[in-house]
Amino acid sequence: MNAFFDHEKLDVYQESLLLREWVGEVLATITAKAAAKDQLDRTSTSIPLNIAEGDGKFSGRDRARFFETARRSALECAACLDALVVRNLTDESRVLPGKERLLHMARMLRGLLPRFSPRPEMIRGEDCGSEQD
Repeated sequence: MNAFFDHEKLDVYQESLLLREWVGEVLATITAKAAAKDQLDRTSTSIPLNIAEGDGKFSGRDRARFFETARRSALECAACLDALVVRNLTDESRVLPGKERLLHMARMLRGLLPRFSPRPEMIRGEDCGSEQD
């Protein structure tokens, strides 16, 4: 895919599109109606949208806010996947690739934050998973 906009050149944006594709495949296998299924669809869409919007901001503070929102959406996606497993709507082996991609994206987004945040010392990293994964 040709990159027309700056956000399309970001690795994390490209990863978020791959996640959306993967989520679509998973959602197609779940026939039951479930709030976590609907929320996974919404929040996985939120990630690339917030990355794109954040990359378009001129203020570092605004950019950091949107990248942080995208990171939180990645964490929310992971929780949605857990909820689907607990409800027996999918199994743990099926969600593992998505959770690995989400962890990678959360770390990438966290890595962008100190460049734009007015208070980088306030950014927590422990909620992105341990470095021993």
